[in-house]
Amino acid sequence: MTTARATAASARADGPGPSPAPRVAIVGATGAVGTTLIELIEQRGLPYRELHLVASSRSAGRTLTVGGEEYEVQAIEEFGFAQADVAFFSAGTSVSEKWVPVATAAGAVVIDNTIAFRMDPDSPLVVPQVNAHELDRLPKSGVIANPNCSTIPLVRLLRGVEDRWGVRHAVVSTYQAASGLGYSGMDELHESSRAALQGAGAEFEPRNFRPSLAFNVIPKIDRFLDSGFTLEEQKMLQESRKILGLPHLDVTTTCVRVPVANCHSEAVYVECHEPVDRAELIEVLGSLPEVVVDDAHDPAAFPTPAVVGSSDLVHVGRVRITQSNPRAFWLWLVADNLRIGAALNAVQIAEELVERGTL
Repeated sequence: MTTARATAASARADGPGPSPAPRVAIVGATGAVGTTLIELIEQRGLPYRELHLVASSRSAGRTLTVGGEEYEVQAIEEFGFAQADVAFFSAGTSVSEKWVPVATAAGAVVIDNTIAFRMDPDSPLVVPQVNAHELDRLPKSGVIANPNCSTIPLVRLLRGVEDRWGVRHAVVSTYQAASGLGYSGMDELHESSRAALQGAGAEFEPRNFRPSLAFNVIPKIDRFLDSGFTLEEQKMLQESRKILGLPHLDVTTTCVRVPVANCHSEAVYVECHEPVDRAELIEVLGSLPEVVVDDAHDPAAFPTPAVVGSSDLVHVGRVRITQSNPRAFWLWLVADNLRIGAALNAVQIAEELVERGTL
């Protein structure tokens, strides 16, 4: 713990009465996750006594309204992180690698939404519905990492399954929306779709998705590794193990980009240590926090990104025990990747920190 952070933590711990509402900074405030963070902070009433909106110099000077008040977006190069008790970072890995150490050295606790610190042993990787106990104390690094957008809904379901039957291994295929790359991804999907509908003569040069995502699926997200898997697929394995505290958990994935604006979907196969009863499985899944099982009463019901829309729930359907192995089952899940997979998880981390008096 840096001297600044240790001093701040000591002052909060030793002061009389409840801790005051924190001073909050949002880095990447004008991006897709940043604006969703702002929306959720308003909706959920996360307490703060100061709010600072921070972004790149390109966005500096813009004015955003939060809670009926106008805030000018500040350039990250000019912002003093000593003004913040907690800083949300959602501006990309390179920004986090450069500026998170600056923020923690100034005494801020960082909730980081990039890959930069997820596997750092001194930075807990937190999904509050799974491992909130990690928030009982400030991390040594000053950083709490927000997991990958596809990992979060998966581990929320695997937690309940592991507790009841134990998980031997899981096989996951993801169907990830264009919003996984923020506004630029969604804009490109719309542009490429218009160009495709105009016919072969339309000019369009892909920027984020190669080949074009319009009316297409791309079985590659992030870069390829020597193993033949992509970094996105490796993230889901490593992060699931760390969050669940199961270092030998076997999770293998194929991550696919699909022409959907928002909401990631996953087809999940799980093999357990004991036989699984479908009715009990539905009961276990449905009892998990903020999970709804769409086919609990109608096996033909299932969620889709278009139906789920903007939601703070993990939606589950197609729950079925495999015919050849009573210890194994399949399910289908859909979750809003900008909310559940990023901003909501980050806000819930902050809420836990406030509730536990850790900040």
